[in-house]
Amino acid sequence: MKWKIGQKLNVEEIITPEELEAVLASASGSGSERQGKPRAYVGFEPSGSVHIGHLPILMTLKELQHAGFHIIVLLADIHAYLNEKGSLEGIRKTAEYNRRCFAASGLSEETEYIFGSSFQMDEEYMLDVLRLATITTEKRARRSMDEVSRVTEDRKVSQAIYPLMQAIDMAFLDIDVAVGGIDQRKIHMLARDNLPKLGFEPVICIHTPLLIGLDGDKMSSSSGNYIAVDESAASVEKKLMSAFCPPGIAAGNPVLQIYKHTIFPSLAPGDNDEEAPVTVTVTIERSDKYGGEICYDNYEKLEDEYVQGKLHPSDLKVNAVKYLNRVLEPIRKGLVG
Repeated sequence: MKWKIGQKLNVEEIITPEELEAVLASASGSGSERQGKPRAYVGFEPSGSVHIGHLPILMTLKELQHAGFHIIVLLADIHAYLNEKGSLEGIRKTAEYNRRCFAASGLSEETEYIFGSSFQMDEEYMLDVLRLATITTEKRARRSMDEVSRVTEDRKVSQAIYPLMQAIDMAFLDIDVAVGGIDQRKIHMLARDNLPKLGFEPVICIHTPLLIGLDGDKMSSSSGNYIAVDESAASVEKKLMSAFCPPGIAAGNPVLQIYKHTIFPSLAPGDNDEEAPVTVTVTIERSDKYGGEICYDNYEKLEDEYVQGKLHPSDLKVNAVKYLNRVLEPIRKGLVG
C-alpha cells in the first residue's frame, strides 16, 4: 500500500496518526474478502438534505475505501429520534434519500448501509449501553452532546443516552476507524476512553472540518444556509453569488471555505500514481481589465492573494460556481440514474 496518510485526506485531526498507519499497513495485505478488511464507519442522522458540508466526510470515506477499508454508513434513525429530529417513519424515509445521495457521491458498491434500528434493540447491545452508563459520568455524557444536540436548553434524558449508544455502535459493528465532523470529537473521545474499560478495542478517530454556512453562520439543514448535493446548477449559482464573502477577509468566509474543503480536495489526482505529490490547479478566470486569468496550485496561495486584495469577491464567487457545479454534477446524474 503506497497511499500515505495525510496525502489526500481532507481532515482536521487524526487520533492517532500512528495507529492509523498501522491499520493502513494491515489493509495493504488484506484479501478481497470483506471480512479481511479493516472497517471504517460514519454515522449520519437522517434529518434533512445531504449538502456540501457532508462532502469532506464523503471524500475521506472514498479515500479510506481506496486504501483498503470496508466502509459502513450507519443510517442512525434511532439517534435522530432521540435527538428530536422527527417521527421514526419520517426519519426512515429521509434515511433512504440520504443513502441514495451517499451512493451517488462515489462510494463503491461494496459500501454497507445499516439502519441503527436493525441492531440497537438487541439485548446484548442494550446491555452494553447500560454497562457503559455505569462508568460514564452524567456530566461527560451531557457535554458529549454539546455540539450535535438539536436543543441546548431543557434537554431530554434521551440526549444523554445518545453518545452512549454511539460508542456502543462502534463496538457492536467491530469498527477500527470512526469518521465524523470535528463536532463529533467529544463523543468519539468518550468512546475511545471508555470502550476499553468494557473489554473493547479503542477506536481510531478521523475528524473532518465543518463548513461555514453561506450566511457566515454554522451550516445546518434546519437553517437552510447550505447547498444540497442535488441542487440544480442554477440554484448553486444563485446561492453562491449571494453568499457572505467579505473583501480581504478569510476568517468566517464561506466561499473561501468551499475552495479549501471542497473544490481543492475534489481536484486531487486520482489513483494512477499514488506516490506522486498531490497537486491541483484552480484557474480563476477574469477579464484582462482586472488582471486576466490566474492559476493556483494550492489553497493557501489563493487565500493569501484574496486577503491582500488581489482577488475580488465577485471573481471568487463566479469561479466557485463553476468548480462546485463540476463537483456536484456526477452526484446529480447518479441520483437521476
